[in-house]
Amino acid sequence: MESVAGAHHDAINAITVSWDGYIYTGSADTTIKVWNLHAEEKKHSLVATLKRHKSAVNALALSADGSVLYSGACDRSVVVWEGGGGHMAATGALRGHTRAILSLAATAEFVCSGSADGTVRVWRRGEDKRYSCLSVLEGHGRPIKSLAMVGVESHIESSSSYLVFSGGMDCDIKVWKLLVPPLEGIM
Repeated sequence: MESVAGAHHDAINAITVSWDGYIYTGSADTTIKVWNLHAEEKKHSLVATLKRHKSAVNALALSADGSVLYSGACDRSVVVWEGGGGHMAATGALRGHTRAILSLAATAEFVCSGSADGTVRVWRRGEDKRYSCLSVLEGHGRPIKSLAMVGVESHIESSSSYLVFSGGMDCDIKVWKLLVPPLEGIM
């Protein structure tokens, strides 16, 4: 067992791991820290500290290839970080929720954000790397604490289909089916 004492100055609220072994931790201290295992020393060491949020970081998610990190915070924003190998730079922010972001889920071209405002927003990354909000999913009576998203087979040619699972503080699980037209179809 390994322990990294004093990794942050406040509670660690989120953690995610990339396919190439980088660990991202989000904290109430407003920072995201990037860690990597040094084989010689057989322990993790700090690679970078990412600062952009002005309040507690509550949620983290990585794109399928690990090149995009999403962070959600009490400041009601989802910050988009791009790069790789643990070196990420903030390239934008997704805004629209009226309360804190509490959960995130990502796929190759989509990210979902769950909020204390009781909604899930579905964001799509375009070919120009700009994001648009495709949908606002409403139905929970309380904050949304957890999200998962998975692609499923679509029976409509050229459309993508996804299931979004949300868990809320209202003690409910919601399953949302999204049928997404091809990117050219929404421009």
